[in-house]
Amino acid sequence: MSNDGSRSIVGRSSARRFNMHRHLIAVSGALALAAALMPQAGASQDSEWSAAVNLGSGINSSSADAGPAISENGLTMYFNSSRFGGFGDADIYVARRETIDAPWDWPVNLGPFINTAFFEGFPTLSRDEHHLFFVSPRATGTADIWMSYRRDTEDDFAWEPPALLGPSINTTAADHGPGYFDNRKLGLPQLYFHSNRPGGPGSNDIYVADAFGPAVLVAELSSPQVDARPAISRNGLEIFFHSNRPGSIGGFDMWSSVRKSVFEPWSSPENLGDTVNGGFDDFIAAISSDGETLFFTSTRPEGFGSNDIYMTTRIKP
Repeated sequence: MSNDGSRSIVGRSSARRFNMHRHLIAVSGALALAAALMPQAGASQDSEWSAAVNLGSGINSSSADAGPAISENGLTMYFNSSRFGGFGDADIYVARRETIDAPWDWPVNLGPFINTAFFEGFPTLSRDEHHLFFVSPRATGTADIWMSYRRDTEDDFAWEPPALLGPSINTTAADHGPGYFDNRKLGLPQLYFHSNRPGGPGSNDIYVADAFGPAVLVAELSSPQVDARPAISRNGLEIFFHSNRPGSIGGFDMWSSVRKSVFEPWSSPENLGDTVNGGFDDFIAAISSDGETLFFTSTRPEGFGSNDIYMTTRIKP
């Protein structure tokens, strides 16, 4: 082989090694940048919650308005109200809006299938929005959890007569505040709720029933104080509830807890802070499907009635 041929082969080999090294440097740089941008373990990348905003007249009235539940698209809200014109103590109403930024239409009572002369409240929707869960003492005189079904998820007035959930969930104690979670990958529905049944550390504790089987205490979320109305995020990795445990700013405050997977226990709960919580009761919440808006109830004095519904927002990456 000629010297020119040898030089040509060496030159091509050197070029390949150079290109390979350049590729490795580029890949290493990209990995380093990704590592720098990746959230560190235990660190939250969410923005802080904004100052709470009253949802205004219509949703709120001069009566007690509470217990919001929000649809997946954010355009339908269920809540309970003791406003004039209902069937009893408190009834469940529904309000719609055209877009996320549009004002809410005037709320409408869900009617006599859902509402009675007793209290009906704490509504929550299943993930597919075919089922409505709520609380009423209509059967036993003690708060129990009920479930209604509708075929058409676009019809807010097609709810069938509700059924009382069985003894694995309802007891002779007061069982309140249902919060539904459906793990799509596992096909495992879970119903979170709070109860004053014996066996927990406090006067009201948080329980969960897997596939509506026997309810078990969620020990990491329960304290010697009141822990109530669990609202779980759509991915099952964050939960909100209200409590008057030590560290609360007012009577009841909104607290949250997280977990790395649906198989792991919840972290130690943290107070949402004074931009959300005030010196009054802040309680009974619902989280939007994107995890960026928290709707909750408050007794703060600038509202329209004894309880009003507020919202606070954050930005998730």
